[in-house]
Amino acid sequence: MRLHAALCFSTALAAPAFAATPEEVTEHYADLALATYQDSLTTATALQTAVAALIATPTDQTLLAAREAWKAARVPYQQTEAFRFGNPVVDDWEGRVNSWPLDEGLIDYVSSDYGNEENALATLNVIATPKFTLSGKEIDATTITPELISGTLHEADGIEANVASGYHAIEFLLWGQDLNGTNPGAGNRPATDFATGDACTGGNCDRRAAYLQSATDLLVSDLTEMVGDWQPEGAARAAITTDPQKGILAMLTGMGSLSYGELGGERMKLGLMLNDPEEEHDCFSDNTHNSHFYDGLGIRNVYLGSYTRTDGSVVSGPSLSELVAAADPAVDTQLKAELDASVMALQAVKDAGDAGKTYDTLIAPGNAEGEALIMGAVNALVTQTASIDRAVSALGLSKVDFEGSDSLDNPNAVFQ
Repeated sequence: MRLHAALCFSTALAAPAFAATPEEVTEHYADLALATYQDSLTTATALQTAVAALIATPTDQTLLAAREAWKAARVPYQQTEAFRFGNPVVDDWEGRVNSWPLDEGLIDYVSSDYGNEENALATLNVIATPKFTLSGKEIDATTITPELISGTLHEADGIEANVASGYHAIEFLLWGQDLNGTNPGAGNRPATDFATGDACTGGNCDRRAAYLQSATDLLVSDLTEMVGDWQPEGAARAAITTDPQKGILAMLTGMGSLSYGELGGERMKLGLMLNDPEEEHDCFSDNTHNSHFYDGLGIRNVYLGSYTRTDGSVVSGPSLSELVAAADPAVDTQLKAELDASVMALQAVKDAGDAGKTYDTLIAPGNAEGEALIMGAVNALVTQTASIDRAVSALGLSKVDFEGSDSLDNPNAVFQ
């Protein structure tokens, strides 16, 4: 499915005087992004505090609190993903904080049957290996620091599966491997994996704690950087607002690419086709149903120019919807209805997960209910992407591809 958008507005886009202008819409979009990343930073800082408490006193209670803080941090962050795919500042940065799937054996102990023949570092276990060779160079990892994680381990040897930083590395350290396949149950790492002395399980508890703390500190640092990038003089804001016409294009590109190839395709349809929990976005925590829902909500946020902050306040202002309504009211009405429909379909997946039918169980072979729920959301996302394309045309835009996925564009290739 190839969908196209444009580099410039036609003269037909002359809107009535009362309508929002591209300049106003792109400035408000940047304000929306700033608020969402600020909330991501605030919740990541709360996670940092919970991790410190876990390390200081590793108990079932402090481990549960850290896990809940991680889940809370995902709520605003997933809503930022609609700011990707059209802004190079965000795209170049995003891999540091949300890369997946990962070969978790790079970081810590895994089951004995774990491996990846295409990745020699898939079972390195740096927590248990203070010195190792990487690309012919001896690496001293005696002290685990944020710099070691970001500068040496993350995407080591140029392999994307060597994810060493970000939400999913932290998730793995809090939950451990999920060894349940498509059966119920998440990872079950014990709190004693962070204990000291004879109470330590899993070995190298001091290094595991150091890695968890360093990875969390790094996440906070990375989010601090992105908040700065959306400030009035920030690079991400400038990439959108300097040329408002290209900024509108970037906004629509982000919506369409996340909706179609990334969420509908790579994160949903592909895992269902393969019945593979390794394709589950938040695979260690079984939080995928929430991540998908907030991705979908973020797409709608961008179109409507509205975001509900974690404190309950609402950021609202000039929107893409207003621009499209001025150009073609029917397209705007249809797209708003379809965005609502996709959020409702993703809400159904979320409700199932909240009730214990988590995403990994929904994609199990023969689970007709799970397939119906997931495909309901996938189909809604595909449908709204076509209307995003119609919005692009209504604004006189052309010539950009939304992110694609073999699972949607060429399903037979998935099995080759």
